[in-house]
Amino acid sequence: MNMIEQFLWVIVPYLAVATCIVGHIFRYKTDQFGWTAKSSEFVEKKQLMVGSILFHIGVIPVILGHVAGLVIPKEWLHAIGVNDHLYHIGAVYIGSIFGFITLAGMIVLTSRRFTKKSVRQLSSVSDLIVNVLLLFIVIMGTYSTVVTNVVEPSFDYRETISVWFRNLFIFSPDASLMANVPLSFKIHILTGLFIFAMWPFTRLVHVWSVPVSYINRSYIIYRRNKR
Repeated sequence: MNMIEQFLWVIVPYLAVATCIVGHIFRYKTDQFGWTAKSSEFVEKKQLMVGSILFHIGVIPVILGHVAGLVIPKEWLHAIGVNDHLYHIGAVYIGSIFGFITLAGMIVLTSRRFTKKSVRQLSSVSDLIVNVLLLFIVIMGTYSTVVTNVVEPSFDYRETISVWFRNLFIFSPDASLMANVPLSFKIHILTGLFIFAMWPFTRLVHVWSVPVSYINRSYIIYRRNKR
């Protein structure tokens, strides 16, 4: 096990998480007025609606699939009747469908960000970087699901990546588990960690701003000034 692998699979994950947590705290304390999605809907609405709907329809099941594959041990799934074959169908076939939906949404949103002059002028450098990174992450994730799983059918990420991932939470990381992981999975993971580290310094912070208080807020009353 060389130093590069130790750095990538032991040090980098903790650096990314620490940067994400500390960065969010710092951003919230120093830049609450900048805690916004900075919507560009008023300059272009049609592509934004299409891309956003496709992305969110796809990404939520994709996230749930990642949770099922990375967080839940396969033995637990076996205990409730989900065998390897059934899991494989869900992960590969259903996962591919939602992966392509997410990819389509990201292509529309990224194309809009770069090709619409009015939208591009309103975009910061971090906006452009985030769009490209998210698109790349989705491409690598879809490629890993559709292509790598077919080319290397013997590879089981629940025996390698999932165990490595769970070990991070108990502060017992084992870089050797990632030694024989296909390159596409490694790239997907590393770019995902990088986006987590960037998260608090971009418009992605708006994800945590769920307007729960809107449910119980009082009506806003407008009165005409007769004068």
